[in-house]
Amino acid sequence: MRAKRILVAGIGNIFFGDDGFGVEVSRRLSGRALPEGVRVIDFGIRGFDLTFALLEGYDAVVLVDVVQRGGRPGTLYVVEPELGPQPGAGDVYAETHGMEPGKVLALARALGGRLDRLRLVACEPLTFGEDGMGMGLSEPVQAAVEPAVELVESVVNDLREDRAHA
Repeated sequence: MRAKRILVAGIGNIFFGDDGFGVEVSRRLSGRALPEGVRVIDFGIRGFDLTFALLEGYDAVVLVDVVQRGGRPGTLYVVEPELGPQPGAGDVYAETHGMEPGKVLALARALGGRLDRLRLVACEPLTFGEDGMGMGLSEPVQAAVEPAVELVESVVNDLREDRAHA
């Protein structure tokens, strides 16, 4: 039996404070022993690279990023994004800079990518740096990195075993 292929994609900009959360989690995951078929990539702000990786036929994808949901900074979430109707190739505007995750997912789907098993492991940010610039994670988000690594591992195990993660 073939091992499930799962992509864990760290997303974010290390120059915008807590937006570097996904990058740091993927860096830590890269140093750990992961099950066969699990690939961790730090995509940072490279939306086109992520788009084309999503076309490689993974059985499941776990995105790691920050998301503002109104919770306390450092709060972790597991979300199963609702993608809506299948976009057509003409419905998606692609730009080389600033491709946010929603646009990346829409473009990958328009190009024929399957994203039926998609999860987002996200952290509530405190800051995106002073005036939008600033390196380093805030204290509550930094404290959430190791628990997020463990949460991603749990989500990956659930996806490998075909269990839904609530």
